[in-house]
Amino acid sequence: MKKLLKSDSARITISLFLFILAVILEQTAALQFSLIVYLLALCIAGYKVFIDAVRGILRRDLLDEKFLMSIASIGAMIVGEWSEGVAVMIFYLVGESFEHRAVRRSRASIRALMDIAPDEACILIDGDEQIVDAEDVEVGSTVVIRPGERVPVDSVVISGTADVDTSSMTGEPLPVSASEGTYLSSGYIVKNGLIYAKAQRPSSESAAARILELVENATENKSREEAFITKFSRYYTPVVVIIALLVAIIPPLFSLATFENALYTALTFLVISCPCALVISVPMAFFGGIGGAASRGILFKGGNLFSKVARLESIAFDKTGTLTGGRFSVSEVRTFDISEDELLSLVASAESASNHPIAESLSGLSARKLMPKTVREMAGLGVIAELDSHTVAVGNAALMNKLGVDITVTESMPAGSLLVAKDNLLVGMLMISDSIKTEAMSAIESLRSLGVRKTVILSGDKRENVIRTSEALGIDECFFELTPEEKYSRLESLIKSSKSTMYVGDGINDSPALARADVGVAMGTLGQDAAIEAADVVIMSDNLTKLPEAVLIARKTINISWQNIIFALGVKGLILILGLFGYANMWFAVFADVGVAVLAILNSMRALKAPKNKKISAA
Repeated sequence: MKKLLKSDSARITISLFLFILAVILEQTAALQFSLIVYLLALCIAGYKVFIDAVRGILRRDLLDEKFLMSIASIGAMIVGEWSEGVAVMIFYLVGESFEHRAVRRSRASIRALMDIAPDEACILIDGDEQIVDAEDVEVGSTVVIRPGERVPVDSVVISGTADVDTSSMTGEPLPVSASEGTYLSSGYIVKNGLIYAKAQRPSSESAAARILELVENATENKSREEAFITKFSRYYTPVVVIIALLVAIIPPLFSLATFENALYTALTFLVISCPCALVISVPMAFFGGIGGAASRGILFKGGNLFSKVARLESIAFDKTGTLTGGRFSVSEVRTFDISEDELLSLVASAESASNHPIAESLSGLSARKLMPKTVREMAGLGVIAELDSHTVAVGNAALMNKLGVDITVTESMPAGSLLVAKDNLLVGMLMISDSIKTEAMSAIESLRSLGVRKTVILSGDKRENVIRTSEALGIDECFFELTPEEKYSRLESLIKSSKSTMYVGDGINDSPALARADVGVAMGTLGQDAAIEAADVVIMSDNLTKLPEAVLIARKTINISWQNIIFALGVKGLILILGLFGYANMWFAVFADVGVAVLAILNSMRALKAPKNKKISAA
């Protein structure tokens, strides 16, 4: 029986049955029996509420909703309104049960979203496949991933090819191709093909684990609306309790009403005034917003960020890897006393040992590569390699000047050109370009349509590259060749002229600006811990259309929270006034409390579903 009464559904069913039985007994004039059954129904429906109310009294927290409902229910029984006193508690139990289910559903949605990494992994040990717990996979282990399986830990493919579904992590619906060298985040799903990958991080530090931690911590950072409700309740509840006491005392003193009628009106007033609709539904809206955004690959670190994103007025972008793809290509080649094939072979050979992003692109220029004897990387300048009996230098004009190479012939070339020298003689030039992301233009247009007044590029790249990108995208203003400190100071001036400023970057060098902006957004940076730590919002893909989508989600969540606030206060205010003048009985009070709470909770759950925008989804 004790276990049965722990279930809300069982308590509702039993107490409702007893309530109906008591009403029937009351109609048949069996008043004593009906009172006993009413009391039994009240105890079954409300025993937890009464216990919590007593605990509140012991904690000196007299004005919580459990205390108010207990006083109202018991008071109604005392003044002879048995059915209404019991009905208040039963319907309060119904509303509370509905609330618990709604919260469980919201949490289940997020848990399902976050349950993206498997508990087990298949690894190779001395050539044999063994199933182990994912948390026991060591860095460097070879992980075997078959079609239909999720990647257990962050890994790099060492053999095999497959199409990979990244939607659980990035929100991107289209699969991507994975082959040797491809980085796989935990949670990705291998659609076809057998993959062997080397573990890069332990399970506790994997992308999936960090995302789960971000979402769980996000609910602790309260929004302005949640803070408003907390502060409002602090003053609202004592005020309505004082009014209820005055309603119970003053009319009988002046013979305006009997004590029983005045007490009944005061008790009705208490039920109406319960703030549970506000206290529950507003936080639920932000909880749902965080979950809905996470399902789209957008991680808000707290409800406090929604209002900042919703009223966004200006946005500053890093260029390389943010507006552009970070994948470099050769747009033009010039040679001097050498064939183009030989020039590209020299460049590919010299750059093959470098980890620089440009070097990775250049190393694939030619299949005819030589193995360099030595390679010397010079930060900010380029590389110098020994190929057979020749010295090959690939880099900028500063490197050539350092080596004493005559580059007067290159004066008409843009400053960002890559120069190639063989044995201190200039043999060629390459124009390197970083292509603009295909969705960049539509994303910026969508942001402007959402009210963003100013767009700016803050980049450390060369003047020509930044201006070209800025003009192609119609950016309002651009700054180039900036250090991280200079980005920070430029951002400062932008912040002062705007209600809310967003900075969007993707690397460690963006961390100061990400931390300083009203809203710092890290894009596609699951491997960049510093950027994730500094950012307020993390977008798990490189897709720029997630930015206007984040604005839409923030605005929808804010709207839902204020709809709940206005609706709850409006309905309660109206019925409170009716109750003061004796036009609202306990049934009205039940609707004002339970009914409003249920409707507000249903409205809050809409935040779990991300808003759609035809222009964005078409991009």
